[in-house]
Amino acid sequence: METRRALLVDAFAAEPLAGNAAGVVPDAEGLSDDQMAAVAAELGASETAFLTAADGAGGGAADDRLRYFSPTTEVDLCGHATIATYGALFAEGTIDGGERTVRTNAGEIAVAVDDDGTVWMRQRAPSVEVVDVDLGRVAAALGVDPAALRDVGADLPVAVASTGLPFLVVPVNFLERLGEADPDDGAVEALAEEFDVAGVYAFTFDALDADSTLHGRAFVPSLGIPEDPVTGTASGAVGGYLRHVDAFEGDEPDELRFEQGHFVDRPGHVRVRVEADGVRVGGRATVALDGELRIPDDEDDEIIEA
Repeated sequence: METRRALLVDAFAAEPLAGNAAGVVPDAEGLSDDQMAAVAAELGASETAFLTAADGAGGGAADDRLRYFSPTTEVDLCGHATIATYGALFAEGTIDGGERTVRTNAGEIAVAVDDDGTVWMRQRAPSVEVVDVDLGRVAAALGVDPAALRDVGADLPVAVASTGLPFLVVPVNFLERLGEADPDDGAVEALAEEFDVAGVYAFTFDALDADSTLHGRAFVPSLGIPEDPVTGTASGAVGGYLRHVDAFEGDEPDELRFEQGHFVDRPGHVRVRVEADGVRVGGRATVALDGELRIPDDEDDEIIEA
């Protein structure tokens, strides 16, 4: 039975026990899919990132290989777990600042670390498709007053947006209404399946902090995550959505600031820059737990499969 180092790292937060907790296994060389899935389930974070050398995934120009597992399934891309991984590695001196190329199941991405420890993850150019959906149905799935969606629906449509992991983006009129959301997980999953998205990201420009562009909440029960506290991949997609629908009427700021997680006592902030060739999402990360995990060999796990 081998032992591997495992971390819990809070992404998009400057101090522990805030933001979005991600599991990080900084040396996952040789672990099987089943072992990685078991580790992710044991750590219990919304996603756990497993870091290996890029050579283990076909070599090429990439510096590293990252795979991501939720407690129930593998995920192609995870923003907060990427921020967590490189924030932790930089803080302990394992890597220097600068840019790295990382291979994921969603393709290669560029990750850069500033001197102050801010980690930036470049996501692919956003794709945005406005969809025709009954706002009453969406409101029922989210557990909010339908008027909260209809009040902004004429100017800000519901859309599927993606920079690698698609989300159904739903504008809400006021923070109070967004805070009252009490989602029906089954109904949210049905929406996710119908529109082929990971989950629903609901937002309002009625933010808590005057410096914030918006306040968001992300519901991803299809991946075993009823509410994701602070969501990097969704934030990038929403940045692309805001440009697509011309939410700022041509006067878009150079950098957006999204606040999220406050309604689940995990406040965090995501910096978003929508650029000509893609989207960059940035934030800080801090290690909350650093330990070792004993991992049984595959043949000794005694798991009964149907």
